[in-house]
Amino acid sequence: MKTIIITGATSGIGNLLVKEFIKLGWKVFAGFRNEELKADLESLSENVVPFYIDMSKKETVSDAARFISEKADKIDTLINCAGCVVAGAMECLNIDKIRGQFEVNTFSHLEFTQRLFSKLRGAKVINISSMASFGIFPFIGPYCASKRALDILFNSMQLECGHDLKIISVKPGVIKTPLWDKSIEHNSDALSGSQKYEKEFKFLTKNAKKNNHKGLDAQKVADFIVKVNSLKSPKSSYTIGLDAKVAEVFSKLPLDWINFVVKRQLKQRMNK
Repeated sequence: MKTIIITGATSGIGNLLVKEFIKLGWKVFAGFRNEELKADLESLSENVVPFYIDMSKKETVSDAARFISEKADKIDTLINCAGCVVAGAMECLNIDKIRGQFEVNTFSHLEFTQRLFSKLRGAKVINISSMASFGIFPFIGPYCASKRALDILFNSMQLECGHDLKIISVKPGVIKTPLWDKSIEHNSDALSGSQKYEKEFKFLTKNAKKNNHKGLDAQKVADFIVKVNSLKSPKSSYTIGLDAKVAEVFSKLPLDWINFVVKRQLKQRMNK
């Protein structure tokens, strides 16, 4: 029986992945943060082993890695799926919130992988990054930067450890997941310190609500990740969705051109 670890396993892509790997007969270590959802994971299959991990709390990362290391002789795949979105204007965004963004989206995944490294020899590590890693979106700078840093740090790990590990970055576009509602709630104080961006944030909040019902179907993304995991020699990076592919190409233009177009598009969409 093969073994996989999935963080952020109680909702969205993470939860769908748990269900898909159960079907394949894998033993699934499923990460949860909300204790009330632990029973839901346990009810899925006897092959699901829930473990507590809160990516914002360093001690739970080490505790989770210790728990898994004691129960698994070898890990075949680790999927770093947990994450959050910090939004705000850079001139007034609380620095501690930015630090928290990196802790959840970047540092926790790196530490978790490091602590499991001895069990990951010859395994795959799949990071759920984002088209935001191309860094061309205003008012979610911390999120963009945290995903870009995730890609860079893990690519360095790939270069350094060679064939001992295969690291894969999956960069989806907009996906229909609960992340959007969570991000609205998480950033309810985004305008604190500056009200001059109120119009922009009303637009962005409205757009985030729409994203709950538009974009890529989360099941299709989960199916794609399962397929990538099955490949003997997968690529190091995959971009999923038309919007993500456009963002990837667009990000290669001169920065002044990108900024001009993004600001113009944002203004036009707000005025509609």
